[in-house]
Amino acid sequence: MQSRRKDIFLDVVFLFAGALVYAAAVTGLTAPNNIAPGGVTGLCTMLNYLFGTPIGLMSFLINLPIIIWAVVEIGYKLVIRTMAAIVLSSLFIDLLTGVMPVYRGDPILVAVFSGACEGLGLSLTFVRGATTGGTDMIARLLERRMPQLSMGKLMLALDGVIIAVSAVVFGSIENAMYACIDIFVATSIIDAILYGTDVGTGKLFFVMSPKVRSMGERVIKELDRTVTYLDSKGGYSKEPGETMLCVVRRFEVYQIQAIIRDEDKNAFVVVGDAGQITGEGFRSMHSDDKPLGQLLKEMKKKGS
Repeated sequence: MQSRRKDIFLDVVFLFAGALVYAAAVTGLTAPNNIAPGGVTGLCTMLNYLFGTPIGLMSFLINLPIIIWAVVEIGYKLVIRTMAAIVLSSLFIDLLTGVMPVYRGDPILVAVFSGACEGLGLSLTFVRGATTGGTDMIARLLERRMPQLSMGKLMLALDGVIIAVSAVVFGSIENAMYACIDIFVATSIIDAILYGTDVGTGKLFFVMSPKVRSMGERVIKELDRTVTYLDSKGGYSKEPGETMLCVVRRFEVYQIQAIIRDEDKNAFVVVGDAGQITGEGFRSMHSDDKPLGQLLKEMKKKGS
């Protein structure tokens, strides 16, 4: 019970902080400078420019059918934090409009600092297993229907369309370029906070419990990660059992730990750092990805 209260408290703190920082970037930097950095917020920024509609309210209304789709597709329990994040970010954007100090100066500075703030705000949201809806949620839902498509490519395509349209709406190719800088900085910040400096790293979980099968099913469904079941035998009890092996990114650690606690509070869990992960969902292994030592040896042979 105490652990559950702690989780709820952390959810509230992180989602509030993330929404506030993100809203500050939109109201104080991107929107006043006509920069629409992709996503639903970028679309709403253009609508605000054309028709004067509130960015936060329109963001909520556009995200509403996306959330309904997500609830139908994967269940409300898996998107409840996302719903809270959308409501909070939409509310804060409209509350801060007209109150937040606005900077209209060097557009490069606007793009860089807005990207940094957005990256920080989104990271605080992502770390609690939520998203802000929009294109990332659409891409995730489309990927479930069309697994042959990459989620990253889907998001890039959706955001690319919005940025291209913004160049026409604002009548400025430069503004679209600034939006690209904003997105680059934001994603770099998110990668650095959530994944560390190396996106090929993560956490390795070994879980020993009679309920590893139910845990694995939830990990596959809720995290979209696969698991491996290993036959094992207790050294003391001599009883046969199963061990679940799973590798996740750092920002998914909270989610898998919550699943394990829900299924079996007495599970024996070993967590370690995975220094390099290659394969589906992580870094791809190319034929030219060779260790430094091997490359040096090959260079030495060529030199001789």
